[in-house]
Order: sequence, then structure tokens, then C-alpha cells
Amino acid sequence: MNDKPIELDMDFMETIIAFNSIFNESFLSSIIDIADPKLFRDKNIQVIFKIITEFYKTNSAIPTITEIKAHLVSEEDKKAAKIVFQSFKHINTKFNIDELLKNSEQFFRERSLYDAIETTLKDHSNRENKTDASKTLELFTKACNISLVDNLGHDYFKDIENHITSLNVEHQYIKTGYDWLDKILGGGLLKDGRALYVFSGVTNSGKSIVLGNLGVNIVSQNKTVVIISLEMSEDMYTRRTSSQLSRIPFGNLKSESTELQTFVKSYIETNPNSNLYIKEFSPKSITVSHIRAYVEKLMRKKKIKPDVLIVDYVNLLLPSVVTGSSYTDIKSVTEQLRALSYVFNCPVVTATQLGRAAFDKVDPGLEHTSESIGLAMTADAQFAIWSDEHDKELGIIHMGCQKNRFGVNFGKEAFRIDYDTLSIETMNEDFTSSDSIGEAQGSIEDLLSGLK
Repeated sequence: MNDKPIELDMDFMETIIAFNSIFNESFLSSIIDIADPKLFRDKNIQVIFKIITEFYKTNSAIPTITEIKAHLVSEEDKKAAKIVFQSFKHINTKFNIDELLKNSEQFFRERSLYDAIETTLKDHSNRENKTDASKTLELFTKACNISLVDNLGHDYFKDIENHITSLNVEHQYIKTGYDWLDKILGGGLLKDGRALYVFSGVTNSGKSIVLGNLGVNIVSQNKTVVIISLEMSEDMYTRRTSSQLSRIPFGNLKSESTELQTFVKSYIETNPNSNLYIKEFSPKSITVSHIRAYVEKLMRKKKIKPDVLIVDYVNLLLPSVVTGSSYTDIKSVTEQLRALSYVFNCPVVTATQLGRAAFDKVDPGLEHTSESIGLAMTADAQFAIWSDEHDKELGIIHMGCQKNRFGVNFGKEAFRIDYDTLSIETMNEDFTSSDSIGEAQGSIEDLLSGLK
């Protein structure tokens, strides 16, 4: 894995982009939405590129050389065209389209960043040292998110044979460690990502405990898990992980540190490919872009690729552009977080708060999602977590399906939770939840009423 991409001669790239914009309509259509003439430093190329792009936007076609000449009004324009056309003699006219698009994407992203910096400095100067922070952030976010997508999607009728073939290809999954959850999700978390999984609950319902257990269960499969903590310190998350992995009670970790060290050494021998990274950020201090930068740096430095990314939790992230609307801001953050599952080709798991109306609510629905229902709309699967007082006494935690794009959209299950080790396991038959107790009491009442 290279630490940095191969450097490009950006000035020469200007000539390459100009050439392909004139003679390759597919290329021009791929860059037209991000191609701004002012991003070219060569004033001569600026003149020609402006003519080409404006013509294409008006006519949906590349102008011919004759049509370009017709738009050369001044002598300076004609001179510029001559210089640009002469420069084409110094390039090889055959290009690998994938490499061309990748390099062009890098060109427009870097030049857009420079332009954003220059615009910000100019704006700062004109406003007497007062800068519109939201406008600046929007400029930089737009520049960083530049992407050239040449894939036009799936042509259903022409690609039907490929579709039939794909039906026989088994999806690969990462097991969550809980049979009920794996069954609901069709096998577990999608290994190649492109999916966001959300666990919702009211305050102190056990959201972080669930996320921590998922991380531990996945790591135990010789996987690499990255946890982003926005609520707890790295030290606290690490202690919880130690207790969940070793089953040493949380309160005894200090007194049983020797046993913990022995356990971890043995664990590494059994799971040599397991990796777990826990990174703490203060709440409401970072955007999804910061997470992406951190993970990319981790991948470069540690030479690893995450199998699962866990973010605890989504509501504590900042949107790239703050609008002041909780619906819009949270929805935007959720969309960006889901996009990371495409960037890193791994599932992303997070949690969210449920509103006040969900307190003491059994099996709360999507409508109880706090701040923004846009979050629930974006998630691929969302599960509610709850326990009543009786459940807590018995060591029971419930999980219910709120939304699921991979299977049924209903169902709930009870799990055993050990509050000493903060570990969650599949329910044994010896345990009885408050739900089943309520059902039994109802049945007894029916029997008694029948005897009256």
C-alpha cells in the first residue's frame, strides 16, 4: 500500500484535459459538471476550454474545430487557439480512460482546493478580517468531494444475463455473534459494505454496550474493527473491551490485571489476524471527513483495512455545512457516514438517540427516532434497544427490528446482559423476560375468569 499517490505534472495535465475535451466526448461528459475554466493556469487553455464547455452545455455535443474557430472573436483568442493546438503535437493521443479519469479527478480536486484558499483569503481581506465560516467550509467540502463517476449504472434489459448470474452469487457476511440478528439481516453485516446499521435507544438503554459487544464479537473472527468514540474516552472504551473480551468483571480489572494480560496474550495467539483500534474525539468537534482522514491514515501507517467501522454515535458528529436545522444536519451527517461504507468497502455501524416519547416504551418504532427521521430514512437497517426496570433486575435487554432493507421489517428478541462484564449473550431458556411474564399473567387471568 503506497503512502501517497504518484505525483502528477499538473501543468501538463491541463494540455491533456484540453485535448481529450475536444476529441473525446465521453471524457468531456464525465468532467463537465466540475470543469471550471478558471481552474486552468494557462490563459490560452482557459479561452479554448471556456468555448468547449459552453458549447457542450448548450448543444450536448463537442464543437468541431470549425465551430471552435467560429467562436474565436478577437486576435488574442485566435492566437490562444493556435498555441493550444500546437501543444497537442507533444502528447501521445492514446489514453487509458480509467487512468485519465483518475488523474483528472486529482487535478480538479487540487485546483479546486487552491481556488477555495484564494477565494477565502480574498473574502477575508474584503470583509475587513471577517470571514463567512459556513461559506468557507462549503467551498472546501465541495473541493474535497469532487469525484468522476464513469459508470452509468446497470442497464437492466441489456445486462439481464449478468443479473441472472449475480443471483447465484452468494453474498459474504460478517457474523454479529447473535443468531437472531444475523437471521434478520440475511446472514450478518454485508462484508463489502455499502450499508449503514443503526442501533437506537433512549439514554442509558445500552447502545454503547451493544456496539462494544458487536466489536468484540467481530474481532473474535480474526477481523479488523475500528471504533470511533465520541462520548467515552479511549481509556474507558478500552476497559469495557477488556471486560467484554476476558469476562473479568469491570470493577476487578485493576486487581486482576495479571490475569487480563495472560488472557490477551493467549487471545492473540488464537486470533493472530485480529485488530481493534479505538479512537476518541470530543463530541461535536469533527465531521465525517475527519473520520475518513483518520481511517485513511490508520490504513497507511498500520497497513490494514477495516472490516467494520463502528461510530459511537452519529448524533455527536458535526455536519460539513451547519444549517441550524436538526433534521437537515443529522440527515446530512448520516448520508455522509453511510458513504464511508462505500469508500472503505466495509459495513458502518452506529447508534442514535430515541426521543422522550420512547421512555418506558416497549418495542419503539422509527417515529421515536430523535432529532431527525431523515436518519432512519438513510439507514439500511435500524434496531431499537430497551429494557424496563424488571428486565434490568433480571439482566435482560431487548432488541427490536425497526427497519430492514435486507429482510423482514419486524421482530424482537431478548438477550442476557451481564452488567458486571458489560457482555451480551443470546438468551438461555432459564431466563424469562418481562414480556413473557406479562403474557403468562394474562393467560392465568383468562383461566381464572373462565372458572368464575
